[in-house]
Amino acid sequence: MGGSNSTGRGKKGSSSPRAMPPVEEVDISAVRYKSPALQAPHLTGFSLRAFLWLMESSLLGPLITSVLKSQNNMPQMLQQTVIPERPMYYPEFPPQDLEPEVVLVEEDRHPAERVKEALQCLPPYDPSVRWSTDEKVPFLYWKIRDFAHAYRSGITTPSVVAEYVIAGVQEWNNKKPPMPMLIYFDADDLRKQAQASTARFEQGNPISILDGVFVAIKDDIDCFPYPTKGATTFFDQIHTVEKDAVCVARLRECGVIFIGKANMHELGLGVTGNNPNYGTARNPHSIDRYTGGSSSGPAALVSSGLCSVAIGTDGGGSVRIPSALCGIVGFKTTYGRTNMTGVLCDSGTVEVASPLASSVEDAILVYSAIAGSRPMDKLTLRPSPLCVPNLLSPKNNNILGSVKVGRYTEWFHDVSDRTISTTCEDALNLLCSTFGCQIEEIILPELEEMRTAHVVSIGSESFCDLNPHYKAGRRTEFTLDTRTSLALFGSFTATDYVASQCIRRRIMHYHMEAFKKVDVIATPTTGITAPKIPPSALKSGESDYVVSAYLMRFILAGNFLGLPAITVPVGHDKQGLPIGLQLIGRPWGEASLLRVASAVEELCLKKRNRPSAFYDILKA
Repeated sequence: MGGSNSTGRGKKGSSSPRAMPPVEEVDISAVRYKSPALQAPHLTGFSLRAFLWLMESSLLGPLITSVLKSQNNMPQMLQQTVIPERPMYYPEFPPQDLEPEVVLVEEDRHPAERVKEALQCLPPYDPSVRWSTDEKVPFLYWKIRDFAHAYRSGITTPSVVAEYVIAGVQEWNNKKPPMPMLIYFDADDLRKQAQASTARFEQGNPISILDGVFVAIKDDIDCFPYPTKGATTFFDQIHTVEKDAVCVARLRECGVIFIGKANMHELGLGVTGNNPNYGTARNPHSIDRYTGGSSSGPAALVSSGLCSVAIGTDGGGSVRIPSALCGIVGFKTTYGRTNMTGVLCDSGTVEVASPLASSVEDAILVYSAIAGSRPMDKLTLRPSPLCVPNLLSPKNNNILGSVKVGRYTEWFHDVSDRTISTTCEDALNLLCSTFGCQIEEIILPELEEMRTAHVVSIGSESFCDLNPHYKAGRRTEFTLDTRTSLALFGSFTATDYVASQCIRRRIMHYHMEAFKKVDVIATPTTGITAPKIPPSALKSGESDYVVSAYLMRFILAGNFLGLPAITVPVGHDKQGLPIGLQLIGRPWGEASLLRVASAVEELCLKKRNRPSAFYDILKA
């Protein structure tokens, strides 16, 4: 078992099933980390088509899925093991203490008022630093407050910036091969929004600090009047968009300008960002590499400088993975913290809509605008009050000094190249030497069981959503790798799903025990940096579960347990590809997480390199 040896077994020669000890009786100190040995073929082009034909055949399909699952221990974990815990069908969190030195941002207030509240918690804005012409200043992204300053001081207008955004989007679309960051783009609508914002500035009444700020929306989130396709070729024919998703409506009330629907891995069922339907988004740091997914377009747009913020969805690392690979900040909130109405996957138990941003500061501002649970989640999940860290508090450094960072060392270093984990370790050591916080060794058992249970959970929930269309004859309209995934997901049984939810309760217990000792858990965000795009994968897609497993190695607790997590850029590997450090927080502990992330970001600013494809749309 890859995650632990915390499981009992039947006697040799006897036919009694394996039995896990009750979670409270597991001796955590005896757990040994074992790197997962994932087995699956890497397929593109003809081999992917042939394999899919076998997977979908009524005779051979069940045999192949059965072999694949056996090779990866799934039946042993889920069907041949007695799991004593009862199932946990969605994250259940113990009550949490109020976080120190935070400002409450009441959910029922207007989003613009909440953003104003959050703005007062940020360090003062200094235009002289941000607009310096000194060549020695390290590379910095333009932030929301830079746009606000430029508009308010007459340096430029939203309408002028809109033309640079339009030119940048068209340039990416016209490259050979095309690298579309957006699936739906309407230049006239963008100009109309920018004009309205410009008029508000001319009249001296912008709505909020977000007025005139350009934001991209992932193509699985409704943004009226644009179609929502989920990056398929047909979904907009069966899904009509009648109004904004709740998170989009909240941003619209703050005056943001939506630049269109951002590219993504089809239906979010992949973590590379490959999309044969519309073309694959490219990594601005190296355009022959993947952005990561499934929020590939949002990450590419923010990383290339075309917008400060985008909204993505994260059900299996889909915000954090592309953010880490593209060198930006990706912030996944606690499950249920944001109202998911109007998002394609709004009924699952692992997914949240969250910001990708060029800085932690911008993530804080956008989070304060979009957060707010739906009424049903308030009843069942009992969220702690919505708050943001007061970064101006005189006690801020003392709080950082008392932070205990949890690290499971053997897991932390289980990466494809040690540069990734040592770069992340350097960032943590810098945090500790600067503020005096401490790194505590922790052990998280049954990581392999968590991986399996997450795949079954997200897979079953996705398959349940898509099955009616699949059965109605739409199957051949999905991409080959989506169909391969769906063929596997369709083979999961009710037993697999319920056993996975029993595992969820066990994994939640281990993490809550760790949080009695530490405030945040730190890992690299991904086990590899941005993978190369095989040319053969552009036309027909790619299935590579081994690369996917490396990309997803550290991100699953955020989704399976619904914990808040953030990735912060902390450096680059030898090839100049970005490396992200992930911080995982207690349930509802977004403010504390953002405080630590902000400190890490500040310490590592000089280690951020300018992407090779970058648009300086304010200096332009």
